[in-house]
Amino acid sequence: MLSSSSPVIRFSGLDHLRALAIIIVFFYHYGMFGNPPGLRETLGSWGWTGVDLFFVLSGFLIGGQLFASVARNQTISYGEFYFKRSLRILPAFFAVLLLYFTIPAFTERSTLPPFWRFLTFTQNFGLDLKQHGAFSHAWSLCIEEQFYLILPLFLIVFKTNRRSIWLLPILFLAGLAIRSFIWYHILASPDQAAFGTNYYALIYYPTWSRLDGLLAGIALAALYYFRPATWQRVTRRGNWLLSIALLLIACAWLISHGNNQYGMQGAIFGYPGISIAYGALVLAALSPTCFLYRFSSAITRWIATLSYSIYLTHKQLIHLTHRFLHPLGIGEDSYAALFISIAVAALGGWLLHLAVEKPFLRLRDRILARRRNTATPAVQPTAPPRSAASEAQRH
Repeated sequence: MLSSSSPVIRFSGLDHLRALAIIIVFFYHYGMFGNPPGLRETLGSWGWTGVDLFFVLSGFLIGGQLFASVARNQTISYGEFYFKRSLRILPAFFAVLLLYFTIPAFTERSTLPPFWRFLTFTQNFGLDLKQHGAFSHAWSLCIEEQFYLILPLFLIVFKTNRRSIWLLPILFLAGLAIRSFIWYHILASPDQAAFGTNYYALIYYPTWSRLDGLLAGIALAALYYFRPATWQRVTRRGNWLLSIALLLIACAWLISHGNNQYGMQGAIFGYPGISIAYGALVLAALSPTCFLYRFSSAITRWIATLSYSIYLTHKQLIHLTHRFLHPLGIGEDSYAALFISIAVAALGGWLLHLAVEKPFLRLRDRILARRRNTATPAVQPTAPPRSAASEAQRH
């Protein structure tokens, strides 16, 4: 792994995409509390795919951390990998859980699942929003944590046999097969009364149906580290790649938009289509010739930095903001409530980042730096080449 004292390289294109992902997720979830004119028909209708964009980004960055070591024939420290992931994810997550279980007003929707579901990151299995709607957006975090658990096992197999990279398309096709089976044998049954509950419990939330984005990100990381010549050829025309990505997103939108998301095409083909489209978008953002790569923005960089904290808290803060605004005569369907909720969510994410997320990230880096200095006191770290692993150090 790269030394924590190595210079960290930010990829502006990925910052833009992280910011885009949390923005569209916010607008989608806002529709659960209010409906300003036109919002639900535009960003609000497509925002549920923001988690898929997060999945692709995570697959590329976190998979890239491990692939970088394999590509250099270095020993992978799985203990360090899990330590880094734990201090990146768990402190802010547990801080939000503490708020939920100690402040009843923080619960934005129905009731919380059992506490052990959060501790084991199994909330996404059998999730029913009618019974346990509070902190439901943590389902995607469960999938990522399960991904972090399984990925190193895949690397062990891959280091033994490089041909095992074919597991990626096999798993991709397995997702299609599983969703097809669920659709035709369960969802398409004559009993439609439980369709919505079954759709979300069996297709939308479970890990077996939502690995497409993570697999797309891992495939990009494998291309980056194990086929660098091919990567350079592909990324020579970044703006063309961006055009192709936008076209693919438009096609995915046609497959999955509106009620099509719950139809056969959306349920079976929509998720891989979205993941491939967002994978192309990430590829474009990593292309030096693409304007997303070349354009740097302090605003998107700031939003990207806060994206995890905002994701954890935005639904609860929307709920609390509306409770405060209602006695003042500001309705939840007004744009005034929307803009105030945006400001409160950004402030809440910033406070969580400063109070919890950032201190633990600094602690993580200090511990890792001390460990490395103790292990190799006479070796001075050298600056690494420009790589995606440098970007992944922040994650």
